[in-house]
Amino acid sequence: MLSVRNLLQLNSMTISKIAPILLFVSASVALKARIFAPAQAMADQASNQYLSSVETIATYSANDFAVNGNLSKAVWKHAKWIAFDHDPTGKTENPPLKTRVAAVWSARYVYLAFSGRYESLNVYEGEDISKERWGLWNRDVVEVFVNPQPERMSHYYEFEVASNNQWIDLEIEKAKTPFNDPSWNSDFEHATKIDEENHFWMAEMRILLSSLGVEKIHDGDLWRVNFFRTAGHGGDEKRTFLAWSLIPQGGTFHVPNRFGILRFVKSRSAF
Repeated sequence: MLSVRNLLQLNSMTISKIAPILLFVSASVALKARIFAPAQAMADQASNQYLSSVETIATYSANDFAVNGNLSKAVWKHAKWIAFDHDPTGKTENPPLKTRVAAVWSARYVYLAFSGRYESLNVYEGEDISKERWGLWNRDVVEVFVNPQPERMSHYYEFEVASNNQWIDLEIEKAKTPFNDPSWNSDFEHATKIDEENHFWMAEMRILLSSLGVEKIHDGDLWRVNFFRTAGHGGDEKRTFLAWSLIPQGGTFHVPNRFGILRFVKSRSAF
């Protein structure tokens, strides 16, 4: 049996042997903290910053107009159009589904127009299109995510319209669970038109500024937005997803720090 003295000697010897190891481990941890803490801080900071610089403009219209899906209106001929045909990551292009979008604003509304070719249309058949359709993103749709308060990155609005004019609008707050609120209703107006001969479908949206909590737009104001299109039949692995502002990591459209810029310009009047 070991005596108390022997135990004390053993403990002393053990401590003397492991002390250098403990010092080495402690130093390694400190070094790693010094190396990785700034990197982590940079990553955290980046997540709170917008990472996209793509930009388009919304032209001004002194007159409001009804939406009916007809994009031959003079207001759209004078608007600034952009086009996208790549998947959200930017790795794959889909020229047959190239989609064009334009924005116009007035004293009361923001207007959006979409136009794109299609190979076939995937819609919910035989439903009441006057009612909001949860899960509409599982069919062919065009979408816009709108953030009129860029300083509040996690909060924005989602508007979707299908080729048969079914619709959904959502208020999004990424800091909440669930993050999408279907009870919110903007009363936005929307209309679609299908050109079966040329395999094009078009959509117009008219969104009341007050529904977005915006009292007035000023010349030069900047919002954050992203535009999307979903097409095809079957599960997500078989469908096509397009995005205007790239989301390199993919996986979801809901990456607000990848939203692009919508600049409101009054000097270039659309109508």
